Amino acid sequence: MNTEVIFFIGRILLGGFLLYSAYSHFSNIKDLTAYTEMKKVPMPKVAVIVSGLLLLFGGYTIITGTRVVVGIAALTLFFIPVTFTMHAFWKEEGQVRSMDQVQFMKNLALLGAILMLLAIPVPWPTLF
Repeated sequence: MNTEVIFFIGRILLGGFLLYSAYSHFSNIKDLTAYTEMKKVPMPKVAVIVSGLLLLFGGYTIITGTRVVVGIAALTLFFIPVTFTMHAFWKEEGQVRSMDQVQFMKNLALLGAILMLLAIPVPWPTLF
């Protein structure tokens, strides 16, 4: 299979995941705000909205291949504080610790994948 096709499929999968996560932020804003408040994040509703916007913008840039560097910066701005604040598994015990550890590691892996995209020269190849 052509490497440009594989890269495009990867962009759709990664960007789609990020867009779905953004949708989840906005469709579950009440529950996420309560969870964010429980984690002692200042201005929890604003934090949920801003983090949803960062995911939305980042996912859009990866799928479309436009403003990629800015999108990666937005996603980095999302993943670093969220990973270390919302999924600080070392502060938890039992099942919560295990669940947070999985989320922490998933976020680090996603951040790593997103940062690797910086190694691909822009403009990215398109299929359209």
